[in-house]
Amino acid sequence: MQKLSLITAAVFVFAAVTAFAQKDPPTTEVWNPKPRKVTPGVAYGDPPSDAVILFDGKDLSKWSGVDGKDARWEIKDGVFTVVKGTGDIKTKQTFGDIQLHIEWREPLGLEGESQARGNSGIFLQERYELQVLDSYENQTYSNGQAGAIYKQHMPLVNPTRKAPEWQAYDVVYNAPRFSDNGAIISPARITVFLNGVLIQNNTMIWGPTQYIGLPVYEAHGKGSLRLQDHGNPVSFRNIWVREL
Repeated sequence: MQKLSLITAAVFVFAAVTAFAQKDPPTTEVWNPKPRKVTPGVAYGDPPSDAVILFDGKDLSKWSGVDGKDARWEIKDGVFTVVKGTGDIKTKQTFGDIQLHIEWREPLGLEGESQARGNSGIFLQERYELQVLDSYENQTYSNGQAGAIYKQHMPLVNPTRKAPEWQAYDVVYNAPRFSDNGAIISPARITVFLNGVLIQNNTMIWGPTQYIGLPVYEAHGKGSLRLQDHGNPVSFRNIWVREL
C-alpha cells in the first residue's frame, strides 16, 4: 500500500509540473549552455571553421605510408592519385568519432570488371572499410560495391556517377566503445551520403573489415584514416574531418 501511495504521489507531482509548464512557456526554455559557434563553408563540400583539413591540394604533409615513411602518391592540379605498388597511406593524426568529407574520382578509360575496376577504400580508424569502386554499370557482389561497408553491408541505393566525374562521401562515424577488459560495449556505427544521397543509415559495423571470414572486434583506441592502394589509379581531393 505504501509503495502504491508513493507511485500515486509521483504521478500527481509530475501531472502538476506538466500542467504548470503548459501555462508558463519559460519553464521549458533552455538558455544555457549555448551551442558552440561554427562558420559553415560557402559552398557544398567547403570545410567549416572547425574542420581539420587533411588535404589542401598542395602536399601530403598530413599523411604517411603505413610504414611511417613519406606518402608517395602523386599530386597534380590539386588532386592526389594512388601510385600502384607504393602502398596504403594514412593520416598522421588519429581520430575517434568524426564527420568526414572526402571526394574521389575514377580515371577515364578504366578496364577490368567487378572488384578489378577502380578499387580503393577508406578505412575508418584503419579498420573499417567504406568501399571505393567504379560501380557505374559495373556488376560485383552487393556488399563490395561503392558505398558498401566492405563484406558487411550493401548501400541502400547506387547513386554513383560515370567516370571521370567526381564522387563525394559525407560520413558521420561513431567509433566503437570497449570495456576495461576489452569487451565490446557499443559497436561502431556509420551514416553515409554518396553524392548527396543517403546510402548507409546509422549502420552498425560488425567489426574490422575481413576479406575472408567473419569480423571480430578487438579493443582499440583512436586510429588514423587510411586510404587503400589496390593497384588502381583512383584520385582524391577536398578531404576534411570534424571531431565529434
